[in-house]
Amino acid sequence: MLISGENGHSPFPWDLPLWQSDYAIFFGVLYLVLLVLACGLGIVFMRAMRDAKNSDPHAGH
Repeated sequence: MLISGENGHSPFPWDLPLWQSDYAIFFGVLYLVLLVLACGLGIVFMRAMRDAKNSDPHAGH
């Protein structure tokens, strides 16, 4: 149940009623999954840049 003037339609944590367990669990898991995906993509990007920098241009295909 939301207090008058609140809504659950904003994805930002400061706009959510996180004292309710269903909101806290759902958005906690959502933001955790997004964080894991962002970290994984960051690692892949950094390794690709490292490999591109350290590769031998005359090595062939």
